[in-house]
Amino acid sequence: MKGAILSEILVEVLRGKTVESIHRGSIAVVNGAGDVIHAIGNPEAQICMRSCAKPLQAIPVITSGAAAAFKFTDREVALFCGSVSGQEYHVAAVRSVLQKIGLTEAALCCGVHPPSHRTTAQEMQKQGIKPGPVHNNCAGKHAAMLALCRYHGWPTKNYLPLEHPVQQLILSTISSLTSVPREGIHEAVDGCGVPVFFVPLRNLARAYARLAEPFHLERGNRSSTQNAIAQLMNAARACPEMIAGDERLCTDIMRVAGESIFAKTGAEGGYALTLFGQGLGAAVKIEDGNARALGPVIIELLHHLGILAAAQCKALETYHHPVILNHRREQVGELRAVLKL
Repeated sequence: MKGAILSEILVEVLRGKTVESIHRGSIAVVNGAGDVIHAIGNPEAQICMRSCAKPLQAIPVITSGAAAAFKFTDREVALFCGSVSGQEYHVAAVRSVLQKIGLTEAALCCGVHPPSHRTTAQEMQKQGIKPGPVHNNCAGKHAAMLALCRYHGWPTKNYLPLEHPVQQLILSTISSLTSVPREGIHEAVDGCGVPVFFVPLRNLARAYARLAEPFHLERGNRSSTQNAIAQLMNAARACPEMIAGDERLCTDIMRVAGESIFAKTGAEGGYALTLFGQGLGAAVKIEDGNARALGPVIIELLHHLGILAAAQCKALETYHHPVILNHRREQVGELRAVLKL
């Protein structure tokens, strides 16, 4: 289409010293006012938020009073933001939340798959333990939705449809934080059965910039929503293992960077970041949806923006410059980011 803004090459896949494949995509770095500070490709491209929506979906658990009423811990609050790996400590947190709200695992409507953490999945298989909904990547998000239902007295039997009050509350929150009117948000169904939303890439980045806003304001000048965001982000940064898990990009970035970053994967090559010191949000979409491109792009972007120093990038080397091995375990290639900021 004439005049259309196209995606750009973000990652080259080398075999030997020659480019064998490429991954195209777009990046938007935005401030809380919605100004695009940096862009690669098309910042207006629609992105399905998928799991990048989780921290935004978790905010009503705090603003409603549910988190205080049920006495959720920081680990449990962080869990609501996470795409967890089904490790024992994740499962324990999900079960603790369910116990506090007076429900069993049967209430979770997210479906069942083996833990994403390979060692955990292998050990369960050896012991003949079948996975349940508590092992689902989205178990924390579903537990948060059920907590809202219990607090408000809404039905818990089928909380998945968009018409359910908990999903309407979440949609309103997404609309407010992304600055996209409800009628401008396209809905679909996520892998775990709940509604999922499409917004422009720059608007997702803007929402993540707003997660940094409370930390640039005096406590007395914060709104109730900003106080809730501060509580949520403090919990997430204190418990990065609850955002993903061991040997996962989100958790490892946050462990290396300390409290300067909140990092959250989506799906199909989507990713979002909050950069607290700069008050910025960043959103990334790999056009072909291939997650292997995310590590190089995210680490390189953070290095370009001056968030990660060279030593920190080195600590994240396996994500920054992943190698390609053949069946003899010999290195035959690598992935490298080629960002033009």
